[in-house]
Amino acid sequence: MKIESQKHRLEVLKADISGSVFDDVNLSGATFENVNLSGGRYHNVNLSGCSFDDLNMSGWSVQNVNLSGMRLDKANLAGVSIKDGRMEGMTIDGIPVTELLAFWRAGHEATSA
Repeated sequence: MKIESQKHRLEVLKADISGSVFDDVNLSGATFENVNLSGGRYHNVNLSGCSFDDLNMSGWSVQNVNLSGMRLDKANLAGVSIKDGRMEGMTIDGIPVTELLAFWRAGHEATSA
């Protein structure tokens, strides 16, 4: 099925549309419940203002993203790696991450000397 240059509201229930391609599509305000998006590729996607609850994001690779203002609650961050990130204003349990890193680095340098 091909829908092009159309404006419709779709209600898709209990369907398998795996392998579908969405390019230059407006899905703003859409609701996704019990949806399997595993193995997908997402490029140049605007997720600002979205709310995510009860997600399995294990194995994700995220590059060149703006996560400013994002809030994580009750997240399993085991094995997470953050590299070359801008962390000004970022906190963990209310403690600024830049201060945590400075404290750790100072202690690490002291034991290395």
